[in-house]
Amino acid sequence: MRKRTVSRELALKILYARDITKESVGETDEKFWEHNAGRSQSIREFTEHLVFGVDGKMKDIDSVISACSTNWDLDRMATIDRNILRIAVYELTCDAETPPKVVINEAIEMAKKYGDENSGSFVNGILDEIKKRKKINDEKSR
Repeated sequence: MRKRTVSRELALKILYARDITKESVGETDEKFWEHNAGRSQSIREFTEHLVFGVDGKMKDIDSVISACSTNWDLDRMATIDRNILRIAVYELTCDAETPPKVVINEAIEMAKKYGDENSGSFVNGILDEIKKRKKINDEKSR
């Protein structure tokens, strides 16, 4: 598995645990690495880039998700789906290094792996809408 794919999955686990425990992201991150030592430094760095990036932009990210998830309040979404979306939206809106197609594909694959039978299509639908709106906004700003 590619390093960034591994990092995204680890970021999902940390953000999921933070949602469940209601601890700070720093506490959750620290505990996670105590029990998951042995990962390469580059994997840990990208994982923490995602985790702390999502945490730092949570309100903005959640606003984007809410605006594009018709009939779904964030608190009604499955915790896994919500956090997969948060990671993907962070990468799409704040981290231009990875192409949108890759970000969306990785999110869909994580949703299929960790979510329920409908998670892949749910995540795909919301991210597709976000991508469409982002493209429209990018074109308007030119």
